[in-house]
Amino acid sequence: MAPKQPKGEYIETDTGNKVSRRSLISGTQNIILGGRTVIQADVIIRGDLSRTLPSNPTPSGSAPAASNHVAVAIGRYSFISTGSILRPPAKLHRGVYSYLPLKIGDNVFVGPGCIIEAASIGNNVWIGKGAVLGKMVIVKDGVRILEGAVVPAGMVVGVGSVVAGKPARVVGEVGVGWEGLNGRELWKNTTG
Repeated sequence: MAPKQPKGEYIETDTGNKVSRRSLISGTQNIILGGRTVIQADVIIRGDLSRTLPSNPTPSGSAPAASNHVAVAIGRYSFISTGSILRPPAKLHRGVYSYLPLKIGDNVFVGPGCIIEAASIGNNVWIGKGAVLGKMVIVKDGVRILEGAVVPAGMVVGVGSVVAGKPARVVGEVGVGWEGLNGRELWKNTTG
C-alpha cells in the first residue's frame, strides 16, 4: 500500500478555487465560487443564511416555483484574506426577516479581518484590512476602501471612489490607470 500524500493547507477545486482547510464555510450548496478564487484560513462564509421558500402553496393551489437559493456568489480571481467574515445581508420586510444574496465581482481583494454584509461588490475592488461593510451596501466597480473604514448600511459607493473613515465617506478618486487587484498573480502565488 502506497503512503498517503501529506495534506496541504488548501483544497483546490476543479475550477481552480483554493479554499483553506482552516476556513469555516456553512451552507456550501448556497455558495458559488466563480473560479480561481482564494479563501484563506479562518475565513467564515455564511451560505446557510439564504432565502427560504414560503411554506404555504400559491393561490392557484400548486407548490411555489423554485427560487434562486444562492446566498453568496464570488467572482473569478477574488481573494478573501484571513479572519474575514462574509454573510448575506438581511432585512425585515412585511414582518418576515429575509436574507438577500451577497454578490462579489471579479478581481476583488478583501483584506484581513473584514466584515462584509453588503448586497453587491463590483469588479476590481480593494477592501483594506479591518474594513466593515454594513447591510445592503452597494460598491460599484474600481473602488478602493481604505483600512479600517466602516461603510454604513445602505451606502452606495460610486465607480472609482476612494472611501475611508468611521463612518466612511468618499475621500477621493482612484485615478486613471488604477486597476486594483492582480488576482491571477495572487492565485498563482497561493500554495499549500
